[in-house]
Amino acid sequence: MEKGIFITATGTDIGKTYVSSLWMKELKKKGTSTGYFKPVLSGAQTKNGRMVDSDVHYVCKTAKLLKRPEELVSYAFKMAASPHLAAKMESTPIKKEKIFSDFQRVSKEYDYMVVEGCGGIACPIYLGEETILLTDLVQMLGLEILIVASAELGTINTTILTVAFAQKHKIPIRGIVLNRFQRGNFLHEDNRIQIERLTGIPVIAIVQENAEELEFCIQNLL
Repeated sequence: MEKGIFITATGTDIGKTYVSSLWMKELKKKGTSTGYFKPVLSGAQTKNGRMVDSDVHYVCKTAKLLKRPEELVSYAFKMAASPHLAAKMESTPIKKEKIFSDFQRVSKEYDYMVVEGCGGIACPIYLGEETILLTDLVQMLGLEILIVASAELGTINTTILTVAFAQKHKIPIRGIVLNRFQRGNFLHEDNRIQIERLTGIPVIAIVQENAEELEFCIQNLL
């Protein structure tokens, strides 16, 4: 896969799904054939064996992606917990080979792929006979990462740690996105400056509350 991005974050509930959908919208608006894939999903609501509500549903609806959500996920768990725990509770072993195969199946239809992770960069995916962390999936798919961070208090610390962990695993970082950003907020503006200064990684986009589009240059992503 030559063109694509793996969207991760400094933690859970930071806005990966929201940002993923905005990336999708922007890329499609620019005429780029863009697909979406989420290796592992927790907290999926199901009915009669079919997913009826999930993060993937949100992305498909927001980005107007005409696919059934079930086609874009390798593992979907009902339990809203870390994948390793959900997999254990639902007696479902997670295999990297299946994730890779599903990714290849989806990506062959598109010129560019947006892959959304779960939790933060070190999220445990499976802790059974094989130990799989999110970093293992990123390395397997061979994609650069985009780190979603909150613009709020405490983000400098969590962003530095996320960058350091990715770099330790030799994962290339395309940039950082600051979510929940308030223009004119002294704290948020300073966080943006210090994150770039202390990590050496550019903040290539900001997302304000309830934004329907991104503030960024498309060439920063492609």
